[in-house]
Amino acid sequence: MLNDGLLHSTTSQKTNANYLDRQSKFESNVRSYPRKLPLAIAKAHGVWVTDVEGTTYLDCLAGAGTLALGHNHEAIMASLDSFLTSGMPMHTLDLTTAVKDAFSETLLGLLPGQGRDYCLQFCGPSGADAVEAAIKLAKTATGRHNIISFSGAYHGMTHGALALTGNTAPKNAVANLMPGVQFLPYPHEYRCPLGIGGEAGAEALSYYFTQFIEDVESGVSLPAAVILEAVQGEGGVNPAPAAWLQQIREVTRKHGILLILDEVQAGFGRTGKMFAFEHAGIEPDVIVMSKAVGGTFRGNQMAMATGLATLEVLQRQNLPAQAAKRGQWLREQLGLLQQRYPAMGQVRGRGLMLGIEIVDERQPADRLGSFPMDPELAVAIQQHCFKQGLLLERGGRNGNVIRLLPPLIITEEQCQLVIQRFEEALKGALSQVRK
Repeated sequence: MLNDGLLHSTTSQKTNANYLDRQSKFESNVRSYPRKLPLAIAKAHGVWVTDVEGTTYLDCLAGAGTLALGHNHEAIMASLDSFLTSGMPMHTLDLTTAVKDAFSETLLGLLPGQGRDYCLQFCGPSGADAVEAAIKLAKTATGRHNIISFSGAYHGMTHGALALTGNTAPKNAVANLMPGVQFLPYPHEYRCPLGIGGEAGAEALSYYFTQFIEDVESGVSLPAAVILEAVQGEGGVNPAPAAWLQQIREVTRKHGILLILDEVQAGFGRTGKMFAFEHAGIEPDVIVMSKAVGGTFRGNQMAMATGLATLEVLQRQNLPAQAAKRGQWLREQLGLLQQRYPAMGQVRGRGLMLGIEIVDERQPADRLGSFPMDPELAVAIQQHCFKQGLLLERGGRNGNVIRLLPPLIITEEQCQLVIQRFEEALKGALSQVRK
């Protein structure tokens, strides 16, 4: 219902439970976040979210990393106001506009290696659509058809992007996904797929990748592209070792294979640099971007205006550096908690893209000293965090990794609140699950 220029629900019962019940009737079972975080949002600003019952939460989910500037940032609101009063049409397909010109120039100016001839290939409605476009580009440019992806990868839920995603659960009910996708193991310090661990494990995986590409009897034709995340997000916040990324870049360049970096979640300052691949000092052939830049629909000029405002604030306030600083402090504090709570098997990540692997330290460790995953405890921690007024996500192989993705504008005091609330939630979850 439209009332005073705003959309309002017709229900008279303004409670979380009522809105969630109505949502369950209006929407399919595909919805997932409301089951984990049972609130109906009324308003939000910065790092804070308030539900319809007046309860306030510190948001370390932030639209799964979308809200780099937090909720309703002043610069974003000003850009929207300016756009809406300018007379500019909302949608223009890919026709030329001043807004699109400014957005494109600013975005391209952020990319490393200014000597390279980067250009915008496709502005679409989501990161998954951008992945699809990148794959079509790679196949067209090389004339080859196979794609290499990695275990633990997440590239989206569209038909082609799902084929590139490691998690088999959403694939099982869908037949005939994009053919020609080959998965290789991704480095994992805590759970090395080769059972080696550390730098030696990453070096062995680099060697394996090289042999896989260069061995004429590997069983796989030379691929059109290799697609990967420099920090796996949904896969459990796994940062790729720099030496491993550098070797992949060297091999792909040598053999004319396009290297596609999926920066949908890690990009635009979240890891402490503008793009996560910059930590390894490499330059990919194709970069997939979305989320923090504003979800730039192909012809949605309002999205480009807000995307431009986001990029300008990221640069003006040097938010990548702030993300590195705040993320380092959070990692140090979480490391101190880890010393007192061994159920925190590992704290990892880069910048403000952090993960805490929850384990059952009461069980025997493997040969690398890693304990079994404890998804039951991770679920309880997320639930207790919600009760403490802290919104966060779970990820990883069995949902046993607690993920922190706060806005890049988070303050020192708010970081302290995150640690305080997380510890209280952890204690509550331990007392509940391990009575």
